[in-house]
Amino acid sequence: MPFQTKYIFSAAMDVEPEKDALFNEVYDEEHVPLLLKVPGVVSVARIKKQEVTLIIGGERKTIVVENEPTYNALYEIESPEVLVSDAWAKAVDQGRWPGQVRPFTKNRRHVLYKRLAS
Repeated sequence: MPFQTKYIFSAAMDVEPEKDALFNEVYDEEHVPLLLKVPGVVSVARIKKQEVTLIIGGERKTIVVENEPTYNALYEIESPEVLVSDAWAKAVDQGRWPGQVRPFTKNRRHVLYKRLAS
């Protein structure tokens, strides 16, 4: 499905191994549904880092990027202002996320991307 907006917000992170199941449960069942209710959030896709083997310049290579977070959530948003809205601020601090999950995340990266062409 093509992107519908010009902005993608990426929230990538690792989680303590003993909290992995809780992290994924809360992210899928609470955190994403809450953020999808925020005006200006169009869609969310969660992804997990994988080793990649590909051919570059005629040579087969297997690439493992070190220090890249394992999990990433890509939020398709209508504008950067969504990220500083009252609705966003409220949603990111609801449910079990702030107390039971966020403290066990590390290597966090937040990046805003703007689509260059349609």
